[in-house]
Amino acid sequence: MVGGSTMYDVLVIGAGPGGGNAALHSARAGLSTILIEDHDEIGTPVHCGECISDVACANLELELPPHVISKRVHGIRVIFPDGTEKKLTEEGYVLEKHLFERWICDEAVSKGAELCLGHKVNSMEKMYDGEKFIGWRCNGKGDKFPIEAKVVIDASGVAGVSSKILELNPRPHVIAGMQYEMLEVPTDDYLDFYIWPKYVEKGYVWMIPKSDGRANVGLVTENKSQTKKSLDDFIKDTHFKDLEQVSPSWKIKGNPAFGGTIPISGPHENTHADGLMLIGDAAGFTSPLFEGGSHLALKSAVFAAQTAVKAISSGNLTADSLAEYTSLWKKEFPPYNKILSGKSALFNLSDDDMSVMAQCFPDEMSNMGPHGKLLVCLKILLRRPKLYVKRIIPAMLSFGYSRAKYYGW
Repeated sequence: MVGGSTMYDVLVIGAGPGGGNAALHSARAGLSTILIEDHDEIGTPVHCGECISDVACANLELELPPHVISKRVHGIRVIFPDGTEKKLTEEGYVLEKHLFERWICDEAVSKGAELCLGHKVNSMEKMYDGEKFIGWRCNGKGDKFPIEAKVVIDASGVAGVSSKILELNPRPHVIAGMQYEMLEVPTDDYLDFYIWPKYVEKGYVWMIPKSDGRANVGLVTENKSQTKKSLDDFIKDTHFKDLEQVSPSWKIKGNPAFGGTIPISGPHENTHADGLMLIGDAAGFTSPLFEGGSHLALKSAVFAAQTAVKAISSGNLTADSLAEYTSLWKKEFPPYNKILSGKSALFNLSDDDMSVMAQCFPDEMSNMGPHGKLLVCLKILLRRPKLYVKRIIPAMLSFGYSRAKYYGW
């Protein structure tokens, strides 16, 4: 007991996929763990497209229970402005994301984690024993507060609770994502990504198939004020126009559209501090081209729990002791700046330039090795030499870096 409150080993803020996994791995390692969530239920609202690849599941040693899986899918199809289609075949799943997040949290509770809904942190204060840092005293909305913990893992999403309270990192730049669930959507079980600047500049539209003929049809865009209009215009002008839009099963009332914001500034400069680690969106972890974040959130949670175990067992909770966490994610996570550079080059191309590039790609992009990439580059430059100065090569390579093995989905 410290100051009349129970001292936990780990407090996890946010019960999304990253937070649930951090609580699971912390509790599984024998740490006393409390997981708090500011919503009144787990998994809603859904903010993402709900996909995860086989590569991600293998990397995470994640065995998905059947009830959280909506559909088995074969990979990604990229559709360029002139209609050229190229596939990136990598098997995986579309999830029922709200059920997936509830399952992870249930697993954490089964291993001993305590779950508290309707709890929101609004203050964090360092605690000391003499001059030795011994943890955090957190206060906020909810009857469990104050909560004291040796280590805090911030999985609060783009809100970045600890960064805001402690002024640890500036607020990230974000893009808006929005989607509808639609019925009787034709599919061959690929995720379709439309890079069509006519509807979305510096973004893309997607169709993500689900079970029973359902699909998520949505987009991400930097033009947040036009998000709904852009999506509605795309649907109106394409084969989706006569399909029915419905509210997903978890959405009780309101407009059928759902989504949220996604950080695009890249990893924060500070992802750890004394007794604190930031994971998932709270750390700025997204894949730059297609903005996937689930794999990164889930794996950063594993790294954070591993680091917490070592720090707590050593009795040293300082930033120096937790620096291993930042080293772990930097060693494994995708080369964000390289992908971002390629993405910027891609979105600076005209529709015609982008289509020329696409026509030079093989139909199956997952088979491109180093020699294949070189041949594609030569083919592009022979057809349109001026594309070299438009940085066509980094633009092309951004697709390779967005593969599942680079945490692309």
